[in-house]
Amino acid sequence: MSAHALWYLTRGSGVVALLLLTATILLGVLAVNRWRSERWPRFAVAGLHRNLTLLALVFIGTHVGTTIADGYAPIGVKDVFIPFVSLYRPVWLGLGALTLDLLLAITVTSLLRRHIGYRTWRILHWAAYATWPLALAHGFGSGSDARFGWMAVASFGCLALVLVAIAVRLVRSRSAGLQLAAGAATFGLVVLLVTWYRSGPARHGWAARAGTPASLVRSAASSTPSQLASSSTPIATMQPFDGRLVGHTSSSGPDSAGDAAVAIAAAVRGNQPGVIRLTLWGTALEGGGIAMRESRVSYHDATTGTVFSGSIVGLDGNRVVASVASPSGSGLRLLLVLRIDPQAGSVTGSIRATRTDPA
Repeated sequence: MSAHALWYLTRGSGVVALLLLTATILLGVLAVNRWRSERWPRFAVAGLHRNLTLLALVFIGTHVGTTIADGYAPIGVKDVFIPFVSLYRPVWLGLGALTLDLLLAITVTSLLRRHIGYRTWRILHWAAYATWPLALAHGFGSGSDARFGWMAVASFGCLALVLVAIAVRLVRSRSAGLQLAAGAATFGLVVLLVTWYRSGPARHGWAARAGTPASLVRSAASSTPSQLASSSTPIATMQPFDGRLVGHTSSSGPDSAGDAAVAIAAAVRGNQPGVIRLTLWGTALEGGGIAMRESRVSYHDATTGTVFSGSIVGLDGNRVVASVASPSGSGLRLLLVLRIDPQAGSVTGSIRATRTDPA
């Protein structure tokens, strides 16, 4: 799976998990209020609540697995289970680890409910309500999309729904003191959350302040794959790097004039992740390959969001040398050693990048 696919799957599964946890909290409040209707008896609400919790665990598992497999951030297996030990945003990743641990504990104790007793299970089950604010804070603090409008709408929309459910619960409460105290506490927490968000995750530079290792911080603003095509961030701090290539290739032709084209797209794995694409046009050779007449090369740096483009300047068997530059004039010389499997259409190999003087 490509680096971009892992990136989007990590983001998507995290957002879906938050939505599912929000739904479980809402159903939990409804169950506490003994809500039911002719179409939705209490046992149906309880069953839906249980199934949504299990589904949330599936998406959290996907979120965790793709995060580790991506390799961009230094996150290992222990970091997703042991809170606050990660080198990458330890506090905010730790909140996510606590969310996972609590959900696993709730699931295991639910399976052992007959053995541990209803009262003990009920006390432990209250921990489910802690998973939602932990997941929300984890998403704001460690997610690269926290400062974007769509993520803010999704997260604060979830918050609004939970607040409405809490308000319904308070209105139905018979204790005026409880209503006043809980209402004031909820209002205060909302004010604190909005204030923290506006001064923290919503502002540029949050990545460094959140605990991102300095080696991963290449610019003041967080970048995502969706921004790569339009970014022109300079790479003044970029150092030469080596990486591994994993991708695929396709070809077309030769046509009646003997012309053919070869396209290669590969993810760059290592301490400088990115995506590289090469397209070669030329005359098809009898023994395979083409005599290149024209080429196009692009390299997308996933760390800074910088886009480099250029062409191939050297071609010798499976060794390719390309010269590319960003719109700001920062240049790279790329040396690629490619291993192509024509039958499988796969490409593996290595890449070495060195900086060149601005054009």
